[in-house]
Amino acid sequence: MTNRKLPGISPRKENLRSMLPRFLIVCEGKQTEPNYFSRFRYFYRVHVDPRGIGKRALTVVDEALRLRKLEGYTRKDDEVWCVFDHDDLPSEYFNRAVRLAEEKGLHVAYSNEAFELWFLLHFAYLDTGITRGEYCAKLNGLLGCEYLKNDPDIFDQLFDKMPDAIERAGKLLCQHGDTPPADANPSTTVHLLVEALRRYAIQP
Repeated sequence: MTNRKLPGISPRKENLRSMLPRFLIVCEGKQTEPNYFSRFRYFYRVHVDPRGIGKRALTVVDEALRLRKLEGYTRKDDEVWCVFDHDDLPSEYFNRAVRLAEEKGLHVAYSNEAFELWFLLHFAYLDTGITRGEYCAKLNGLLGCEYLKNDPDIFDQLFDKMPDAIERAGKLLCQHGDTPPADANPSTTVHLLVEALRRYAIQP
């Protein structure tokens, strides 16, 4: 299938970029999440800095804290986000990572079970827990082609459906109420990060 490409906006020159709101996004995955979030810089007036570290949740939080201090993400309009999944993590480990990030003033975009839930919500509401493999199988059918975790075009394929995904993710999160993140399956807070980025839409 040939993906429809959006026209995009060229990234700002460095001197202008330094004045934009800055988002440091530290991701558990090395490719899927960084590839997706890196595309926001072409469509929104914001500096997006995704880092894929290939480590589990608590390590993502530790690295986000280290980078925030080391690289000076301390301006008023800076935001530092941690992106990680539940997958097969022990529940207490996962919940502890969420709590620690929030206690330290970081934002969290978690997914239970997997980041692919966010992609799936672009097409349909899902309130039944399934495995990562089942997410991928469903995406194969919905995309009309094989879903590849490191696909650099997934943002463009899903762009027009983003408002629907935000609405469904919000509804799903509300459905779980005060349930701890590890027990709220399926759920995601990725839409909170996406909404924060979309505040800086480039006007035509």
